[in-house]
Amino acid sequence: MAGGSFAQGVAKERAAQYKGRVTAYVVITCIIAAVGGSLFGYDIGISGGVTSMDEFLQEFFPSVYRSKEHAHESNYCKYNNQGLALFTSSLYLAGLVASLLASPVTRKYGRRASIIGGGISFLIGSALNAAAVNLAMLLLGRIMLGVGIGFGNQAIPVYLSEMAPTHLRGGLNMMFQVATTFGIFTANMVNYGTQKLHPWGWRLSLGLASIPAILMTLGGIFLPDTPNSLIERGSKEKGRKLLEKIRGTKDVDAEFQDIVDASEYANSIEHPFRNMLEKRNRPELVMSILMPAFQILTGINSILFYAPVLFDSMGFGRNASLYSSALTGGVLASSTFISIATVDRLGRRALLISGGIQMITCQVIVAIILGLKFGENQELSKSYSIVVVVVICLFVVAFGWSWGPLGWTVPSEIFPLEIRSAGQSVTVAVNLLFTFIIAQIFLSLLCSFRYGIFLFFAGWITIMTIVVFLFLPETKGVPIEEMVFLWRKHWFWKRIVPQFPEADATDV
Repeated sequence: MAGGSFAQGVAKERAAQYKGRVTAYVVITCIIAAVGGSLFGYDIGISGGVTSMDEFLQEFFPSVYRSKEHAHESNYCKYNNQGLALFTSSLYLAGLVASLLASPVTRKYGRRASIIGGGISFLIGSALNAAAVNLAMLLLGRIMLGVGIGFGNQAIPVYLSEMAPTHLRGGLNMMFQVATTFGIFTANMVNYGTQKLHPWGWRLSLGLASIPAILMTLGGIFLPDTPNSLIERGSKEKGRKLLEKIRGTKDVDAEFQDIVDASEYANSIEHPFRNMLEKRNRPELVMSILMPAFQILTGINSILFYAPVLFDSMGFGRNASLYSSALTGGVLASSTFISIATVDRLGRRALLISGGIQMITCQVIVAIILGLKFGENQELSKSYSIVVVVVICLFVVAFGWSWGPLGWTVPSEIFPLEIRSAGQSVTVAVNLLFTFIIAQIFLSLLCSFRYGIFLFFAGWITIMTIVVFLFLPETKGVPIEEMVFLWRKHWFWKRIVPQFPEADATDV
């Protein structure tokens, strides 16, 4: 294994020598690549709406439909069915496996290959879902959608981080989250319209997923690969020309040399997943696990997956519940722009901590209202229903400008090149694992915990806010190839990682 000057990727800090500007080419490229995030968002938004449609339930989950129609059923337990939960969660289990398989593809064949492969798989899955005539066909379609999401989520954040200039990396990387939230909002609006189309509205909702899949596939075909990927795969001259093009200058010697150094070291690593376990990569490994896990433990996916179900359980009625979930989707989409405008000025830590505090407050308020005013077989009054929707929207706003985008941005920018694809795979796999777990158990938790479900998530948000305050250094303005120096200076991580490039690379 290589050591010496290549240990930890680069041997010296050259950030001050980086030249270049924001070019229209790089902005357009990042926007096209980020469209892949709409796949993830569309599915998050579409699942909850479809599972609340009577025709869908009658065809695939008749027991849930009968339970929903029984007035004596507990408000919190109307939809408690593991088969219904599996319809939602199966996609994320498939995505988990696919994200790990995507790592060697992304590394050996480039970021574009994974983006294209993900788009094609998602297109196949959307077609199977729209045409499903039995539960097996429905679940097969969900699995293909999961493969598409696994590949897309693994490659796109890395692509964006590598293409973006250092001083705007946070904002451009968040185009992925913008596309995700736009996909959620679009799905909610589609559900609101298709639930009136009897009896095939649910098929249209699922089939329209083909549109973002086509956009992602075409985007991958026409996009260039990143300079980092080209250089890592031996095309140095081509990589330098692309770097000059996206930076708008020929004076890219410092950044080019950092990428070359990192690439030479990356190519000496035969087993990047095993390399992640080394002591010098401990901070990145820990954050690649904690950040995506905490992002899901905010409870946001439960609200977005099951917003129509959740609001219907609170007595809003089918139309009102779909309208309320569409509102939360719109709020999430718009709030992401707050983060884009502030992340490269205020920094990642400030947004994560302040967003966490706001989310905790909102979760506690909702729990109190439901605990006091929403009992068994009792509907919320109109005034309290409005308050609940407003507070949930405030929760979604906080997530939208903090943990939503930064849960993807921070992990994608901290890995050295030699473990970047593997690290992003771990991030995506952990995200999808926790998404699968929460999606599978949420309806049961809602039935068991009732209003306490919001306190459950508030507790996790408290823990993750403290972890960020203590253990996550600020990555604002730090070149992606020089992140290692942050850990060497951090009050806690400097006790773990080697302080000098010459440190033994095999020290564990």
